[in-house]
Amino acid sequence: MDILKNAISNYFDLKGLNTNIKRELLAGFTTFISMAYILFVNPEILGASGMDKGAVFTATALASAIGCILMGILAKYPIATAPSLGINAFFAYSVCIGMKIPWQTTLAGVFVASVIFLLITVFKLREMIIDAIPADLKAAISAGIGLFIAFIGLQGGGLIVANKSTLVSLGSFSGTTWVTIFGLVVVAILMVMRVPGAIFIGMVLSAIFGIITGNIAVPTGIVAPAPSMDQTFLVALQHLKDINTLQMWIVVLTFLLVTFFDTAGTLIALAQQAGFLTNNKMPRVGKALMSDSTAMLCGSLFGTSPVGAYVESSAGIAVGGRSGLTAVTTGFLFIFGLFFSPLLTVATSQVTAPALIIVGVLMAQSMAQITWTKLEIAIPSFLIVAGMPLTYSISDGLALGFIAYPITMIAAKRGKEVPALMYGLFFVFLIFFWVLNNGK
Repeated sequence: MDILKNAISNYFDLKGLNTNIKRELLAGFTTFISMAYILFVNPEILGASGMDKGAVFTATALASAIGCILMGILAKYPIATAPSLGINAFFAYSVCIGMKIPWQTTLAGVFVASVIFLLITVFKLREMIIDAIPADLKAAISAGIGLFIAFIGLQGGGLIVANKSTLVSLGSFSGTTWVTIFGLVVVAILMVMRVPGAIFIGMVLSAIFGIITGNIAVPTGIVAPAPSMDQTFLVALQHLKDINTLQMWIVVLTFLLVTFFDTAGTLIALAQQAGFLTNNKMPRVGKALMSDSTAMLCGSLFGTSPVGAYVESSAGIAVGGRSGLTAVTTGFLFIFGLFFSPLLTVATSQVTAPALIIVGVLMAQSMAQITWTKLEIAIPSFLIVAGMPLTYSISDGLALGFIAYPITMIAAKRGKEVPALMYGLFFVFLIFFWVLNNGK
């Protein structure tokens, strides 16, 4: 046993990262609990397109597991992957329902996009783009994603609700909302007291509180067989011939662009939170990008929408996760989740909401690193920070800031300081908006 522990510790350089196996396992479990909802949300969303929910459940778990394990072993980062929220809604509601394109053909579009994704990763184009992003904008990305996931937590916990007059408003303090309030108070107190594993402890206590108050149902069982993927497995390959219209290529480009920038933004934010950035660069970023690209390819073959890095990984990082062992742990828990799905029902949005809100606070601290006194930096940075939660999209927030950045820098007579790739991204994001507009 000691030999195994030493081998794991040496491979992931746990001592060098000032962490240990126990802390990494806790971080991996915390990340899993924070994002376990995707096992149920993704089948519900993709099911609207006519896909078999059971098959999507299994595809979601397997694609997530593969991505997490690859990220942990190859890139050695505590970053988990799973089918991305937002792009799955585009898959079901915009493409399948809105454009009336069969889900089988749409799945083929995801496969083509993933192959292109893999190629541009191999040729290190994604890595070059990430390295070219200025430090101020990277800080803005981290803060923007922090506000975005805090907003998701506030919304999922019922503290913020939709309002026809004002778009959003304060929710009612009743029913399941009290689970969120209880968890938020507990986590906040434990964090201020610097109790190790505060976020994880808070989620456990929130689940127990929810069950006691009757706001969370007691699991009806412990073990359940994994649903079959017969309805979706390799269907994408059978419908590649259907990618033969301009409309379908717009769909492919949309999958590619949204996943590209959502993942890039998430990786940067998480790397900054964990302290991995060195001289404004992310070490081993190529391996990290290869991991999520491969997961996206596998996901399309299994039968799910594009896979990408998950912002909920920040919950595991916040409790001390610093190595790939965190991601590997999360990956194996996704596999176990296939057979213990009844137990995952206690990880409701109200239980995970406090974690997302508190992590949002932690990530928002990076706003202190932005040069707010220089308007040419402040304006694009603000558009990124505000744009992500207000558009409910990481990629849209990135687009707003990246389009504004060259313009403000040129206006300040600092155009020569803008990396060539940032000028290229200016035009890419203009095309990005055009593709999204034509894809709706």
